[in-house]
Amino acid sequence: MKQLHRHSSPRVAGFTLVESLVAMVVISVGMLGIAAMYVEGLRAGRTSIYRTVAVDLAADMADRIRANTAGQAAYAGAAAANGAGCVNAGANLSAAAQAACDLFFWQQQVTALLPAGVGVLTFAAGAGGPNVYTITLDWNEPGANGALEYALTVQM
Repeated sequence: MKQLHRHSSPRVAGFTLVESLVAMVVISVGMLGIAAMYVEGLRAGRTSIYRTVAVDLAADMADRIRANTAGQAAYAGAAAANGAGCVNAGANLSAAAQAACDLFFWQQQVTALLPAGVGVLTFAAGAGGPNVYTITLDWNEPGANGALEYALTVQM
């Protein structure tokens, strides 16, 4: 009868503790890179939202100026103080009063929708040509971007 020889020290297949720790370090470094990319993507998304809002607000003011053809020069003036006379005035406003109310409501939107937002409208009367309006929006971007500005120039 033949005897079966058995190995006295069978070798067990598997991973050692050092191999497992090295694998965990490699995976951890990869996960940190993914997390950094995710944060940067969120920051870029927030910046694009604020820029889109700024473009929309500037276009809104340009549309308000276009709609009030009789009071276009009045947009160079000051906004209505605390919205006095703007609420429930309906069609009773003069063109200049409508311009002051438009500026008031627009500046309220700029302040509400942009962080530390400031909206400025400048007017240059055209000498025999079109009037030029420059609508400028400034805001502070949270994070590393700092202060941003958007300007729209409109001729009417």
